[in-house]
Formats: sequence, structure tokens, C-alpha cells
Amino acid sequence: MKFNPVIEHLKTYEPGKPIELVVREFGIEPSQIIKLASNENPYGCSPKAEEAVRKAAELMFRYPDDTMRGLKSALAGRFGVENSNLIIGAGSDQVIELACRAKLYGGAKILQSEITFAMYQIYASQCGASIIKAPGVAHDLDVMFDLYREHEPEIIFVCAPNNPTGDCLDRVDIENFIDAIDRDTLIVLDGAYQEYAAYKDGSKALDPAAMIAKFPHLLYLGTFSKAYGLGGMRVGYGIADEDIIKGLYKLRPPFNVTTLSLIAAEAALADEEFVRMTLKSCFEQMKEYEAFAEKFGIGVIDSYTNFVTYLLEGVTDSTELSDALLRRGIIVRDLKGYGINAIRITIGKPEENLRFFEEMEQLLDSGEK
Repeated sequence: MKFNPVIEHLKTYEPGKPIELVVREFGIEPSQIIKLASNENPYGCSPKAEEAVRKAAELMFRYPDDTMRGLKSALAGRFGVENSNLIIGAGSDQVIELACRAKLYGGAKILQSEITFAMYQIYASQCGASIIKAPGVAHDLDVMFDLYREHEPEIIFVCAPNNPTGDCLDRVDIENFIDAIDRDTLIVLDGAYQEYAAYKDGSKALDPAAMIAKFPHLLYLGTFSKAYGLGGMRVGYGIADEDIIKGLYKLRPPFNVTTLSLIAAEAALADEEFVRMTLKSCFEQMKEYEAFAEKFGIGVIDSYTNFVTYLLEGVTDSTELSDALLRRGIIVRDLKGYGINAIRITIGKPEENLRFFEEMEQLLDSGEK
């Protein structure tokens, strides 16, 4: 069968290995498996969101409210924008896809950091676009600006904080960069982990309302999959000037977010106490990861997210280590596919992190990798 030739060389996104697969492959009891690979909230979601979904279960036969007025109004109130500045997607991934389809055609280009969220490249490649990458582990806005002037891309992706590394640009630097970009170039600013960055350091906190008022070529992305613990419900959003939102809406499929997902997200957004608890735990536990790395001579990137990246050059091979941990029932993310000898570990509950440290220490001491 013939397909669009553009897809011939496309790479598919590789998600973290699911617990069920580890059970089948290694015969490990599910209770003995710890998943620290997909940056999920180890505490799950707000109990209020769970209760809201239970009460709404009888509505599963109804199509969703396609205006999404309830969630839009809640987000508009949270960020100080209008409903018309919002688009809701099945995860922020879908908003990325819509942006690519809207902007990329006829030999278009995108610009991104070399090591960043894989879906930027995947969706852009599906549109036949060329991918320009700024080299380096972290975002270098000076290098990106030089590449922007050289290649004149249609979209520039900036991830703050960055996934899969965890580093985060300062708000002022991001704003200065955006201000220097022409208004016909779409800037997609991915804030999937912004709740974590803002909690840790106010200089990293972004203000979408102020930014879209100043920059009509900016599309800010957020998600309920991380701090709000709703990865399985698939809810994300974009905030932008009304003209951008109108353009994206022309490509949005109807009823793209389920009834229960909308209800869960609205309830989760209202439970600020639950989010504060998970953020506090995350950064308390992150100190333990930093101390472990220092003890064993492992490089670690200063993280503003719910995960930490261990740089293993001169220590061990990331793929061998990931496989050895997997055989012991611990799932982490090997970053060899991104071109770096590193692993990404989601910050879990204290008991999960302790188990990771114990297994990791045994592997490093024994040389079994």
C-alpha cells in the first residue's frame, strides 16, 4: 500500500515502558515494580478529581460539551485571560500538532533545541518540515537566535523547563528572545512543567496573560498530565492571541476531549492544596537525588521539574544501567536515543526513591550493568 512519502522515515514516539510489559517480560510481581520513567505524579491526582469523575460516570454516554466552557472559564480565571484565548487539547501534544499543521507547509522549517521534547520534531516532520536544531544539552538562546536569522523558520519551539533534561531558562531571557523574533514566526512556549519551575524559583515563572498581550506570535502550552496527575485523562491547553486560537480551531476535531477528562481537569485545577503538597514533596526528595549523585560522582542537571537527569559519562553506560535497573523492577528513561549518556528519573514517593538508591548503589558497587 502506498502512503504519503513524508512518513517513510518518520520516527515514532517512544513512551516509558509500561508496568504490564515489565511483568510479562521479567516475571516480576506488579507490586515490586516502580515506574520512574514517565514523569507522572507519584501521588496520583487530586481526590476531588477522582470524586468528580465517579459522580459523573453516568454521563459517559453523552458527547462532551464541545465549547468546554467550564474548564475554559476555570483556566481563564487562573491565568487572567479570556475564554477566547484558550484551546483545549487531548494533551498539550494535540495543540502542538495543530500548530504544526497550521503553520508548516511548502518547505517550512522549525527551530528547536537539540535535546528537547520529541513530539516537536515528530509532528513537524509529519508536515514535511525541515528540522533545525541548536546544539547543546540545554537551550542556548543566543545560538537559537543566530539559527533563526540564518534559516527563518516558521515555528520556534522553546521548552521551559526543558524535557528531558530539566533545566529552565529565566523568564526575562525568554521574553527578550521572543521580542527579537518577527511577528510572523510562531513561538511555541511549552510550559508543561511550569508549576514545578515557578514553585522552585520565581525568576523561572511565566505569566501567559502578560506574555500573549505583548507577543501576538506566542502560543503558550500547559498540561494536566504532570503536577495535576491526570496523564491518563489526556488534557492540555494552549493560550494565545485570539487570532492564533481561531486558526487552530479550524483544525481541531470535534469532541476532542472526553466528558470525564474535562470534569477531572476542572476539579483538579481547583484543588491547589493537593498540588502544593506534591510540589513540596518533589523538591524535598530531589535533594536526596542530588546528594546520591554527589556521593557517586554522577553529574546532575539542576532540575526545575518533577524529574532529575543523571549524566553518566565516565561512570557507566546509560543503556546497560537502565536495563539492569529494569531487571530489578525499576523503570527509568534511558536518554541514549537523544545522543547523551544519561538517564532521566521521575521523582517518586520517599519509599520509591529509597528503593531506587538501594538498587542503584548495588549496581554501581558490583559493576553489574
